Amino acid sequence: MFGLKKLLIRKVMERKLKDMSAGQREQMLDLVTKNPDFFNNLAKEIKAETKKGKPEMAASMEVMRRHQGELQKLMMGK
Repeated sequence: MFGLKKLLIRKVMERKLKDMSAGQREQMLDLVTKNPDFFNNLAKEIKAETKKGKPEMAASMEVMRRHQGELQKLMMGK
């Protein structure tokens, strides 16, 4: 079951990130598949902010700023 979940996440991410370069897309896919709970929490926080009336982009930026340190650690491979 876990393998199927990973595959589904990967396919959805590939579709969403189609405009990124192949290298960037692979890096994002690796981050999300290795840390699905963290990114799921980010999505939940963004959704909560949009329900409060914020535009999705503004909500995303705010949530990303809140978790900037964690994101940097993930991007650096720590």
